[in-house]
Amino acid sequence: GDARVRSQTGVLSERRGSYPFIDFRLLNNTTLSGEIGTRKKVKRLLSFQRYFHASRLLRGIVPQASLYLLDEDYLGQARHMLSKVGMWDFDIFLFDRLTNGNSLVTLLCHLFNVHGLIHHFQLDMVTLHRFLVMVQEDYHSQNPYHNAVHAADVTQAMHCYLREPKLANFLTPSDIMLGLLAAAAHDVDHPGVNQPFLIKTKHHLASLYQNVSVLENHHWRSTIGMLRESRLLAHLPKEVTQDIEQQLGSLILATDINRQNEFLIRLKSHLDNQDLRLEDAQDRHFMLQIALKCADICNPCRLWELSKQWSERVCEEFYRQGDLEQKFELEISPLCNQQKDTVPSIQIGFMTYIVEPLFERWAQFTGDTPLSANMLNHLRRNKAKWRSLLHKQHSSNRSNDHSGQVTGSQEQTLNEEETP
Repeated sequence: GDARVRSQTGVLSERRGSYPFIDFRLLNNTTLSGEIGTRKKVKRLLSFQRYFHASRLLRGIVPQASLYLLDEDYLGQARHMLSKVGMWDFDIFLFDRLTNGNSLVTLLCHLFNVHGLIHHFQLDMVTLHRFLVMVQEDYHSQNPYHNAVHAADVTQAMHCYLREPKLANFLTPSDIMLGLLAAAAHDVDHPGVNQPFLIKTKHHLASLYQNVSVLENHHWRSTIGMLRESRLLAHLPKEVTQDIEQQLGSLILATDINRQNEFLIRLKSHLDNQDLRLEDAQDRHFMLQIALKCADICNPCRLWELSKQWSERVCEEFYRQGDLEQKFELEISPLCNQQKDTVPSIQIGFMTYIVEPLFERWAQFTGDTPLSANMLNHLRRNKAKWRSLLHKQHSSNRSNDHSGQVTGSQEQTLNEEETP
């Protein structure tokens, strides 16, 4: 079953990657000592291909989400959080703990119901649950950043954006389903390393996709594989499912950061010319792409307590890649050198050159709604906090560099600076 599904979707059958020398067990093993465990886990890390659990699914055995095994107190808190799922201060880390690591499955089941998608598309709840479990399990929990909690966070943000009046007034059920599915699956089976790493290590996915949007193509193809295997949309006409698959691809591929300028220039042109016609399916799809791009990089626009956690997680993932590159005497990628690339400096650059230009245009599109104003305010405050932390780091480094020691008075000053 697995091999047939893979060949049908154009996804590689389970084969080891073409790394000439890198042992990918090191990717998600920070201790770098001790054995990885089962043969299946080694095989997964070597090729980071997914395991479909097809035999279980074909026998009709539904994986049980741990949510339903939690005590009533946790369930009550999770339900209470879901009642406020449209609020921008939604704490996805807390929600993931309350659902025992099932934030993505629980959130999507709720949102599909809230938006009336189950009724509109006549979806089977058991099949929907199977599909969502497959998606959630296909994320690598070992990744500090690109994991199922990130996918849930992006999905919650996408839900907020889909409710913005400028967009919501024109969206069809198909648009909403595509937006939520793309958000949930946009980073599925992410290996925790970036495209340049895959290219320079001659990974088979880089070859398969000719070094273009390598990860995004893989996320899309994996999603199609899971959709077809779960048969979630099998009752719909073939032309409808084919259209859904292609549009999912267009949305997921838009998250490639290398295409940022392409989308920004196009959005700026539409806004300057005031020629967006959201009655037109093509224009609606473009704004769904923009919404997903915003959702994917919205961490700097969250509350500081949440934003800081995400910043530290993504930098930890960068540093792990840098450590791997150093170990195998490869050139360390930009932002991946822990000795030179600090979290504050990485975040300030990211906010300045990537996040701010996109969210300022998004606010222009939405018409400065409360949500857009709130996000931009968080963004500016968070950037100021990172600048303050960067200044403290520089002050600390200068003090330590002076004669190799810190004097008593300097130490007192530094301690005072660190006091909240």
